[in-house]
Amino acid sequence: MAASRRMDRFPDPPSAPTFAEAARVWAMIGVLSFGGPAGQIALMHRELVERRRWIGEQRFLHALNYCMLLPGPEAQQLAIYVGWLLHRTAGGLVAGLLFVLPGALVMLALSATYAAYHDAPLVEAAFFGVKAAVLAIVVEAVLRIGRRALRNRAMVAIAAASFLGIYVLRLPFPLIVLLAALVGWIGARRAPGLFGAGRNGPEAEAASSAAVVDQMFERGLLAHAEPTLGRSLGVLAVWLPIWLGPVAALLLITGPHSVWTQIGGLFSVMAVVTFGGAYAALAYVAQAAVEAYGWLAPGEMADGLGLAETTPGPLILVLQFVGFIAAHRAPGALDPLVAGGLGSLLALWATFAPCFLWIFLGAPYVEALRANLRVAAALSAVTAAVVGVILNLAVWFALHVVFREVTPMTVHGIGPDLPALASIDWRAAALAAAAMVAMLRFKLGMAPTLIACALLGLLFAPGGA
Repeated sequence: MAASRRMDRFPDPPSAPTFAEAARVWAMIGVLSFGGPAGQIALMHRELVERRRWIGEQRFLHALNYCMLLPGPEAQQLAIYVGWLLHRTAGGLVAGLLFVLPGALVMLALSATYAAYHDAPLVEAAFFGVKAAVLAIVVEAVLRIGRRALRNRAMVAIAAASFLGIYVLRLPFPLIVLLAALVGWIGARRAPGLFGAGRNGPEAEAASSAAVVDQMFERGLLAHAEPTLGRSLGVLAVWLPIWLGPVAALLLITGPHSVWTQIGGLFSVMAVVTFGGAYAALAYVAQAAVEAYGWLAPGEMADGLGLAETTPGPLILVLQFVGFIAAHRAPGALDPLVAGGLGSLLALWATFAPCFLWIFLGAPYVEALRANLRVAAALSAVTAAVVGVILNLAVWFALHVVFREVTPMTVHGIGPDLPALASIDWRAAALAAAAMVAMLRFKLGMAPTLIACALLGLLFAPGGA
């Protein structure tokens, strides 16, 4: 009887989505995925785990842990992963493309507007309000993900150490990930009660079977999730040429010193070596785009990031802006706007095509490792560390949205960024506080919050109406 009462607390299992239904949801997520990876992951969790129950909590976190270990935009890779689980390769393609396409179209229009006008007062005023909303979205995501990932004092300690490591010690993100994984791997053996991979018992079983993907596994309907050498070689044979073929063709046609070869080569290398999302990629690309190639002035890189923060989709769309400006300023025989559009497309291709390769190649092996408690504990520790990294992102946003001046207090490259208290922008602080109250207290959605803050920005931004 007690077991029956426990089972009754879980709703009836949902039905598996059709391909068309899933495509509509991925399109909706792509349109509403503001707020960077933290907000995007929170949105997917709400839509896929809580609302529709297409994927269970533990499998969602397991997939997220893997995506956190990859170079490139982890939120888009998570969308590809879930889409692949539900509808094989076609599902992964649709999920990944629809996650990026709305933001890419907006970013293309913003890049063209920036190249043509640079300073548009109304646009700047709207951005002023949107940045306040983005800060609230990231804070809400830290709380949402933290509640699920920080299950005990060990996970809280890992998140705190991760935050201090990246904010104060300025450790690189890949090192933080590796240290967290090592702690989880060792902790699973030394203190399994603290580093356990998930829940056990009837409630866990009931919760698992209530998710579509878990039901599909139980019924043997996910044969594509079984790793085989032949399937892995097939993925490599298809996706390596898809990714690198256009880059190699541009090298042969335009030569090694053309802007097209430089854009394709730079972003292809970045797709392999840059971990930690848009802000990690920004430092790498800024050095090359500003110092090595001279495509942009230093302040223009920050402008591009500001544009990317206002679009749906991955923040790493800032690289699309870089590709647009680079080609726009070296168009050759092409019209500058046409060249900019092609440079933008090339940057998108080199940045996002590898994401499909990483998921289609690695996801079957990640699914096979779900039963390995030490691997699961290592990945859970990585997720806890990422909570600290996202908290660092929230602090970064707060410093740069609320204060006009931020000073790095570094000694030998170590130390935090601190605000100049006298430079506080009370209008930005008030808008950010209002956005947080709207989202955290009154549960207002992301899209209404963004729209409201953009409108208020037109009224209250410096120089606004």
